[in-house]
Amino acid sequence: MQVALCIFILTCLVLIIQAKVEFKHHDNTEMAAVLQQVHNRCPDISRLYTLSEPSVLGVPLYVLEFSDHPGHHELTEPEMKYVANMHGNEVLGRELLLHLADHLCTSYLAGDPEIVKLLDSTRIHLLPSMNPDGWKISTDSGATDYLLGRSNANNIDLNRDFPDLDQVVYKGGLDNNHLMRMVKMKHRIQPETESVIKMIMDNPFVLSANMHGGDLVANYPYDESRGDSPTEYSQSPDDRTFRTLASLYASNHPRMSNPSTPGCDSPINEFAQHGGITNGAAWYSVGGGMQDFNYLASNDFEITLELGCDKYPAKESLSQEWADNKASLVEYIWATHYGVKGMIRDAGTGLGVAGAEIHVRNITRTDRFNRMDADIKHDVTSARGGDYWRLLTPGEYEIIVQAEGYEPQAKLVEVSNEKHTEALRLDFDLEIASEEVDNNFADYNSYPEDLINQQAYQQKEDPVGNFIDYADYADNYNQG
Repeated sequence: MQVALCIFILTCLVLIIQAKVEFKHHDNTEMAAVLQQVHNRCPDISRLYTLSEPSVLGVPLYVLEFSDHPGHHELTEPEMKYVANMHGNEVLGRELLLHLADHLCTSYLAGDPEIVKLLDSTRIHLLPSMNPDGWKISTDSGATDYLLGRSNANNIDLNRDFPDLDQVVYKGGLDNNHLMRMVKMKHRIQPETESVIKMIMDNPFVLSANMHGGDLVANYPYDESRGDSPTEYSQSPDDRTFRTLASLYASNHPRMSNPSTPGCDSPINEFAQHGGITNGAAWYSVGGGMQDFNYLASNDFEITLELGCDKYPAKESLSQEWADNKASLVEYIWATHYGVKGMIRDAGTGLGVAGAEIHVRNITRTDRFNRMDADIKHDVTSARGGDYWRLLTPGEYEIIVQAEGYEPQAKLVEVSNEKHTEALRLDFDLEIASEEVDNNFADYNSYPEDLINQQAYQQKEDPVGNFIDYADYADNYNQG
């Protein structure tokens, strides 16, 4: 009897672990149920929560988080997010995130070493539907109209509803980062937008992607044109990094970067001819979009994923769509570990320094005798615990840290971005400045208040990885 009971319990556990998300279009209630079921299967590595505001019609905006310590930020562990269904009638991303959640849970329980490593080193947030009202409007109308359901229940396009920070930059703003302090809103933002803005500002996101439909391409900043032309390449300071991130997703997708893939409206796919990526403004200009807002308001690098020509694909195609996007979705999460990360501490107390500015100069050798000398004019800041992350492509860089009340410090580092490894660790211990200078430093991307007093924030960690101290390398560097 006891043996039979054990077998029965084991069988039930196996069935639970192997439970799969159905390939169908889940309505808002079913979507929430799937997220809850995944969390129930993996309670030790997931947390289901809702954003601060529901949709216009009162539907909660659900987020499923994956982490080895769900609900808590861990020092130096990077965070990323996927946001889908911002346009209610563009639905594929919504279903892909449900299947991604199922895949992460199932693979972790099965002991997949790569997924275990990924979740143990990364905090992942999945928001399957930013616009559940638009989804319902589109679905109830038959899901055939190209525009109906795109906007929210107030008929507002959420991807035009964010503060237009591009214009702050284009009109000569002194800074190119953390520009929320300069925002002067000319309209009342929608509750869905407000919720996502709070999410962005309350979490130290390093990387994200915004999932759309209507074409097949990975789109990167800037999304808004600098001039009057609706189609001009608008390069961000991190253009090289953004192109790398977009190419990572496109190259792992069997069709997005394949030159033989036909276009949505023509036999030739111009995007695929160029690797399946595009600068947003070179395609068409978008003001008030979420992608550029992330980059200019926080430390978060975001791209936009156009997942297919059909905005509302038939359910029969969903299985193949998941197969086509699975590798890209996982590999893109790994990109959260590109570049460098570390702690910025007070040399005297060992405590983290919040709001320090991290500036980067690209000094990669162009040949045996010469180096680049290119400032990347987009700084990131350390978060509440003093930890920071800076996405970079392979090369040699000078990392310069400055914080109010401290002497600035610089180190040189070589970035390689080895596959499926954590970012290179580069710590800074800052000395108190002999004369305090007010540089108007502030932490505009701080952690939620309930995380401030965690014991982890008091810990002084040993550096890992190889880095070159600026003092040891200055002579060679100055010789060019």
